[in-house]
Amino acid sequence: MVRAGLRGSVRSGPPDPTPAPTRPIRVLLVDDSLVARTVLARLLEARPEFEIAGASPTADHAINFLSGQDIDIVVLDVEMPGKDGLTALPEILAASDGARVLIVSSAAEAGASATVRALTLGAADTLLKPTAGNFAGEFAQKFVDALLRIGHAPPRTGRCDERVRDTPQRPAVPAPIVPLRQLRTGHIACLAIGASTGGLHALSAFLRRLAPDFRPPILITQHLPPPFMPYFAAQLRDIAGRPTSVAVDGAPLVAGELLVAPGEGHIRLTRKGSRIVIQIDSTPAPSRCMPSVDPMFEAVAQMFGGDGVGVVLTGMGRDGTIGAEAIVQAGGEILAQDSASSVVWGMPGSVAQAGLASLVLPPEDLARHVCAREAATAWK
Repeated sequence: MVRAGLRGSVRSGPPDPTPAPTRPIRVLLVDDSLVARTVLARLLEARPEFEIAGASPTADHAINFLSGQDIDIVVLDVEMPGKDGLTALPEILAASDGARVLIVSSAAEAGASATVRALTLGAADTLLKPTAGNFAGEFAQKFVDALLRIGHAPPRTGRCDERVRDTPQRPAVPAPIVPLRQLRTGHIACLAIGASTGGLHALSAFLRRLAPDFRPPILITQHLPPPFMPYFAAQLRDIAGRPTSVAVDGAPLVAGELLVAPGEGHIRLTRKGSRIVIQIDSTPAPSRCMPSVDPMFEAVAQMFGGDGVGVVLTGMGRDGTIGAEAIVQAGGEILAQDSASSVVWGMPGSVAQAGLASLVLPPEDLARHVCAREAATAWK
């Protein structure tokens, strides 16, 4: 049933979770260690969900291989001789025509700047590579779970290459109708953004498209462990060219500045005299995420009403849907990333399928919308 007050509909991707296609997930292993490539391959060979499409000892070999293959996931090491994984990551993403990248490296330890850098460059997820002899047990399960979570790559964009004719093609997925709400107009008092898996790359795309004169304060909740947050905030500062810090109790909302939820608490808001300030809440959220998007969105709804805007980017699960409904009920606007540009269309898909979003588009286009909306108020 379509809700009253909706302005139309858009074809977008499937809800999360999607029915698994019948073909296996095609994986390319990229690691300079023959032992690592062999062990990782053995972890997947016995499982019908996966197919080892190839194994490359160097990044350049992988890039050449990808130009003639249809791959879903590239498992990539960071520390390799010659071109390292981070340097090669943009080339691998371009050569793969839509494959996702899972970083499996000893450099991906908690709090490592290399991890945040990899996620910002476009890696779907990261996993700490164990020492030799410890690939079984807990690591093996985490490895398989990560690959299943990332899943199949989206349909190819149509690369012309004689060598891919015999490669199994990614199945096209019928796009369901997604209802859209009426677009809002007027001043934006606060912009709140939530993301999870694949979110750093999506955030990068969104923030780079914000005009320098976009001045509303920006709140960000990204699902990351506490040790990652200082690196995450520093990365966003460089990307956005705006003052950025990890939110703490009592921090004021300042025009044009970014505040990032800490890993150990949710962002809420309260008034202190004439100022609106941050209140960190460590109470478990319904989504069980820490930090959670829902409390942040609820706070924006309570404090700013129709002048609040929430953006839901790529991520697994439904975090943000409860808070998005609060923003909509308060008269605010919700924007969601589309499935084609999402690593996992869980969080934005949940919001879109619930009829809460006014736009379902790639991050760059969502940023253009908020800039245009805010700019229009300057002429009134």
